[in-house]
Amino acid sequence: MLVDSFTFSWPPSPERDPVLFGGIACLISILLFSHPLWTKQKHISVSRILQVLKKRLLTWHYLINGPQLIREGYERSDGEPFEIHAPDVRMVFVPSPKYIKEIDNAPDTVLSLNGAAKHMLQPLYTMNGFNWFDRRGVEGVGFVRTLRTLLTNNIPQLIPDLGVLVRTRWAELLSKKTTTGDTIYAPVYPIMMDLVVLLNARSLFGEELSKDKKFMTSALSYVEQTLLNAEIVKLLPKALAPLVGGLLRRFLDSHKIFFESLVPATEQRIKEKNLKNLGHSVPKRADCIQWIIETAPKQNPWSVERVIYELMAIWFGLTIVYVIHDLCLHPEYVKPLRRELETSYEEFERTGQGLPLLDSFIKESARLTPVESMSVRRCALQPFSLSDGTKINVGEWACAPSGAINIDPQYYPSPEEFSGFRFVDSAILSSAASTTQPKPSKLTDVDHSFLMWGVGRMACPGRYYASAFMKVVVAQLIMNYDIELVKPDAARWISWRVAKIPRPWTKLAFTPRKREH
Repeated sequence: MLVDSFTFSWPPSPERDPVLFGGIACLISILLFSHPLWTKQKHISVSRILQVLKKRLLTWHYLINGPQLIREGYERSDGEPFEIHAPDVRMVFVPSPKYIKEIDNAPDTVLSLNGAAKHMLQPLYTMNGFNWFDRRGVEGVGFVRTLRTLLTNNIPQLIPDLGVLVRTRWAELLSKKTTTGDTIYAPVYPIMMDLVVLLNARSLFGEELSKDKKFMTSALSYVEQTLLNAEIVKLLPKALAPLVGGLLRRFLDSHKIFFESLVPATEQRIKEKNLKNLGHSVPKRADCIQWIIETAPKQNPWSVERVIYELMAIWFGLTIVYVIHDLCLHPEYVKPLRRELETSYEEFERTGQGLPLLDSFIKESARLTPVESMSVRRCALQPFSLSDGTKINVGEWACAPSGAINIDPQYYPSPEEFSGFRFVDSAILSSAASTTQPKPSKLTDVDHSFLMWGVGRMACPGRYYASAFMKVVVAQLIMNYDIELVKPDAARWISWRVAKIPRPWTKLAFTPRKREH
């Protein structure tokens, strides 16, 4: 959940963050001069210059058309590894289960998920100066246990509060938008980002911080600033990265506020833990700050700063904007989804389980419109060779073309067709009109044909929370509003690298439902 799904708001707001515009200008400049050829050789032939420029143009093409290039490579590969070059890294894509398993089985000391995340986010320059270890496991057990076990176990306790927050915030945000009669017109992406930040703040940091307006404003800008500045640093010549990265870091106001707001909250939790160990009564808290503190190493307890760095590292949320779009594009699914919610939502609130129709609809949306077209990223910390002889050198990536796999007919009947109940057991469907899979599955299932959560031992430990989170948001929308895309035929995303970033100006018409008494 936390390194595989990244989004940032585009275009950035000059009123909120003028430094982003300077960053964009810097990004355009460094694209022209970031090849090592310019710094490694004194005498360069014209033919060599043209060769390098051609290669650079191809890598720039990847930046704006990554998903399509990956799909084309997949279709030509016949199940064998293929490579794509980005301006900053060579990537070896593995299309088949055989090679995906080889990547998953490689030791963390050789192929590292954490190393890939470190390259993507450049934390030394974007996260208040905190530099991650190259591999998870070095002090990282508490982090994984917090997400996989403690957060998952507490989902039933969180869902009712999250539902109230969603209903209240939907109404508050929409009340500020343009209306015509009972219908409200609003861009959906900024609203969804606001909701994601609010709900994640409640689950990760607790109720008090989620009510702190200054903290919440910084949290909303945190992901956006991190990703844009990381892009600039990645595309710089390595010799310039420390200088420019250090300068950029000085302008990350949201990160400073984010960090400084977490310090007193974390200090208080550590103090309460120490008092509890001495037999004193302390408030009972259920959020990720508390769980990370409780699962931190006992021999060498983490400092306040170390706890906060772990929290900063997991603050990357997910987008469910495309699920909302698909509800508008396929309105025939709204009625059966509402029926399911009317009969089963209370049970879902109580247990965190169930809602198979909604679960399938979200999964089908994620299959056909994945936020990213790549998964199972690993950065080589040591040289590695696949069984066919393909070599992955230190600093290069091994990864899977998840977006292309999602529309492969060997895995999905009628793969280009949107079938909202595709993953439901056909025995419980009232209509046989929908295309279904031979074997039913859940959104949280991990499989080589659905790599949204990664695969194997490194699969996303927070996926159960993410699934419940998405169901809460979508359910509250369906139960309380009728929705339509204002321009259903308009483009809905912008491509950057492997990501499909939702266009922030895509508007929906929201009409509050009139309840029958």
